[in-house]
Amino acid sequence: MSNNQARLPRPVESERTSLKARKVSFSWEGTPLHWVPGDPFAAHTMNVLHLLLPAGERWFVHVYKQVLPHIRDERLRADVIGFIGQEAMHSQAHDEVLPHLRELGLDPTPYTAQVDWLFEKMLGDRRLPPGRARRWWLMERVAIIAAIEHYTAFLGNWILNAEELDRRGADPTMLDLLRWHGAEEVEHRSVAFELFQHVDGSYRRRVRTWATAFAALLFLWQRGARFFMANDPTLTDGKASFRDFYVRGRRGTLPATGDMLKSVPRYLSRSYHPSQEGSTAQAHAYLASSPAALAADAAAADAAASAASAASAAEKGTA
Repeated sequence: MSNNQARLPRPVESERTSLKARKVSFSWEGTPLHWVPGDPFAAHTMNVLHLLLPAGERWFVHVYKQVLPHIRDERLRADVIGFIGQEAMHSQAHDEVLPHLRELGLDPTPYTAQVDWLFEKMLGDRRLPPGRARRWWLMERVAIIAAIEHYTAFLGNWILNAEELDRRGADPTMLDLLRWHGAEEVEHRSVAFELFQHVDGSYRRRVRTWATAFAALLFLWQRGARFFMANDPTLTDGKASFRDFYVRGRRGTLPATGDMLKSVPRYLSRSYHPSQEGSTAQAHAYLASSPAALAADAAAADAAASAASAASAAEKGTA
């Protein structure tokens, strides 16, 4: 265990939970391209998630499978395994939105190809000899994931409380996807940071990789928003700017710029722990009522009932 871990505050025990992957079922037929009515910029800025997350979360899973042998705490190991399951489900759910975007006339392939290259090549495995060099690269990626997860938890907490989107009539299916995902990000918000502290915990590495992650996310997000606006077949002059983002943040249809900036010193504080942010109770309340999760549960129950009925009929037939 890292010596740096001893300086951290204890996590809030009431925020601890047993992590599990939840199945969901979404139907995209009725979701419009501009799913925030009258605000294509807000919709497309959030649509970037569908381009970034599938590749990014597959990368998370790949890296965490490599770090599992380095975990010496059984509770943390169970958390990481639960995290892996949730991230794999998130990747699949966002991937399923892309065919719908193509049907609406917006092909994201040119952008997703760049994102795939970033995670598979630039941040992928390297041909390094066993020993310090290979461990260094693994620890760097674990720290990068911890920094990224700080922002996914921030966004998850924001979307759970973004009541302005409801007031403006945002598409309920897209909101459900984002809030189901956001709720699980809040639920598992401590795992990536605790894993980093367990296997390394270097404060210098935390700061360095935060800068890398922040710069990469800012670049990819603005590039993705500009890609969507420029290639939207319904817009004649689709542009995206920081001012557009700032204005939507003031309106409540995107995260407020000031809130995002305030999250930086929290992560860089030596006393930081993710359990002190967001609410697990709120996340669980949403997960218990998510239409997509309830639909998947109902489908699973129907399938189980059909299987039981078929088995019973088969038994009677052989009696």
